[in-house]
Amino acid sequence: MAEPKLLSTQQIAEHNTAKDLWIVVDGQVWDMTEFAPEHPGGIGIILQYAGRDASQPYNEIHAPSLLNKTLTSSKIVGTLDTSTISGSWVKPPPQQNPKVQLKNEKPPLFTLLSTHDFESVAEKTMAPKTWAFYSSAATDLVTHKANQSFFDRIWFRPRVLRNIRTRDTSAKIMGQKVELPIMCSPAAMAKLVHPDGEKAIARGCQCKGIIQCVSTNASFPIEDIVSSLSPTPNSPPPLFFQLYVSKTRSNSEALLRKVWSLGIRTIFLTVDSPLAGKREADERVRMDDEQQGIPMMTGVGKPVNDKRGGGLGRITGSFIDEGLDWSDLPWLRQHWKGRIVLKGIMCAEDASRAAEEGLDGIVLSNHGGRNLDTSPPAILILLDLHLNAPHVFSALEIYLDGGIRRGTDILKAICLGATAVSLGRPFLYSLNYGSEGVEYLIDMMKDELSVAMALVGITSLDQAHPGLVNTNDVDYLVPRTEGHPYARKTGKTLKAKM
Repeated sequence: MAEPKLLSTQQIAEHNTAKDLWIVVDGQVWDMTEFAPEHPGGIGIILQYAGRDASQPYNEIHAPSLLNKTLTSSKIVGTLDTSTISGSWVKPPPQQNPKVQLKNEKPPLFTLLSTHDFESVAEKTMAPKTWAFYSSAATDLVTHKANQSFFDRIWFRPRVLRNIRTRDTSAKIMGQKVELPIMCSPAAMAKLVHPDGEKAIARGCQCKGIIQCVSTNASFPIEDIVSSLSPTPNSPPPLFFQLYVSKTRSNSEALLRKVWSLGIRTIFLTVDSPLAGKREADERVRMDDEQQGIPMMTGVGKPVNDKRGGGLGRITGSFIDEGLDWSDLPWLRQHWKGRIVLKGIMCAEDASRAAEEGLDGIVLSNHGGRNLDTSPPAILILLDLHLNAPHVFSALEIYLDGGIRRGTDILKAICLGATAVSLGRPFLYSLNYGSEGVEYLIDMMKDELSVAMALVGITSLDQAHPGLVNTNDVDYLVPRTEGHPYARKTGKTLKAKM
């Protein structure tokens, strides 16, 4: 086999346009001319490093193996001749600003007492663009705030003089036993927070006996995340997979085959995000001001921003099929023989439809308040199901996602019929400390849940029931009918005056 051709920095620098585009990654010179327009995040970030060394931004986000798995070896045109490296070669691209220097150090993990502490540390120590991406929500943040505040409007009705010496927080999710009824919600590009990204979350969750749902937009290929776990020879890996259906259906079909081959048997089909909401905090921090090596960037010529801003949330969803509807479920079943959960149900009518379609579960979710502002908070959707579609509780596993920050929140959801709850931002903020932070968060939530169970007067979650909570403060907000109780659509139109 011939030795790779040595290429000087001067030779590489000549290939710096969209029609002739080379980059260097870890010493290998790649011809990206054909691939760059198909890059999921747009050609912009690749153009920024055209004719240059892109190792640093690539490795901050991507798994080392991704290029070799994505492109054929014919795209390797040679190796970098390190003897030709000069001072100008190692300088950042002209558009790149100096990396932000963090002013605050993370406090010791043991000093954190709550999910709010994790959030406070994340705000002070994450790169500004990373914080903006994960913390942002749609427009006026009404739904984002309501997801949490509505839990505070539900009161417990504790029972006393119960023997609560021994308590069991375990549950089952899709037939898999978990140590407590929570999951890690899918989230894009966790490597923005920590170099190990989703792999660190997966290891932390496995260590503590809960399940992670991996995003289609994860930083690592799903096979890399699975291989980072301890083997589970007699059971599936403790992972679910979240699916965004691509406009190019064959891409989704191939992805589903790969997921199945890895032993994962449950997918969560996201249905509340045919496109992203307007997340102003994310848009305001323009990506060329916070060069994080983020791969999901837009624009041709200008590498990062467009006239709307620098919103990662908007850009990462550009591949999603906006035409997906109920009639596509047969297609999905044709390519996936395992369990299917719909993620993003916001009303009783759609929950009933999911049950009629024979699905296995639903996630009551408004996408963390990140899409349609003033959509209902998750706990209110749960009450909507009780009043208007009570049959779904015996037909589906029902998960609640949005606003969970305390063990008391978990218990309230379980009392009101949820199978389990899902946490998103708290896991991302805990990832700031790596796998150890993830494990610490899970222990924290388990301890809070156990204490709440004891003080309410139960020793296992199967003893939880609606009589243990008082929902009077929000009951009047639960819809009583499918339509509006009195307003009607009118057909009246104004005639033009002659």
